[in-house]
Formats: sequence, structure tokens, C-alpha cells
Amino acid sequence: MPVPFVGALVAFVVALLIGGLAIYVSARIVTDVDDYGRAVVTALLGAVGWAVVSWIPLIGPVIALVVWVAVLKWRYPGGWGTAAVMGVAAWLSALLILFVVNAVLGVGIGAFGVPGA
Repeated sequence: MPVPFVGALVAFVVALLIGGLAIYVSARIVTDVDDYGRAVVTALLGAVGWAVVSWIPLIGPVIALVVWVAVLKWRYPGGWGTAAVMGVAAWLSALLILFVVNAVLGVGIGAFGVPGA
């Protein structure tokens, strides 16, 4: 296996785990659901949903955001409002987690599964 592939795979897994952590924190705060594995799967599904529709010209990012919130609504209890609050909390959590991780480790990693983070 070439080294660049391994590096990309490690970066993907770390970014997915960080995205999952951000969703876990938001789910714990907003819906009182305590399941990190569920959050990681949600991050992966949300990222796939985002990728499927975000390419649409002009309105793609808006539709993709609605799809991402719909994934949160589907995976966690509550309605659209709960999912939207959870999405904002996940985004804020991701920003805080990324700030700490990138400052401490000196890397430039992102959060896979949380748009804009």
C-alpha cells in the first residue's frame, strides 16, 4: 500500500471521528442521547447526503444543508427544530474541537460530516 494512501486514510478516519465527536456532543446536549457510535455513523451519512446534492448549481449548498439536518432528524429523536438546534451545536462543537486539536497537535485537520467545519 502506498504511503500517501495510508496518510489519506488516517486523515479521513481522524476527521470522521472528530465529526462524530461534534455530533455526539450536540446529541448529548440537545437530545440526551449518549451513543458515540451512532454519532460517527450519522456524520458519515450526513457527509454522503451533503455530497450527493451539494454539486447542484446555485441552490446545492442550501439543499445539502437541509439534507444534513434531515439526517440528524432521522437519526435522533425530535423534530426539525431539534435537528436544526443540534446542527448548530454540532457545528460549534466541531469548531471548538478543531481549534484545540489543531492548536495542540499543529495539524490542519477538518471535521468530516459537519458542514463548514
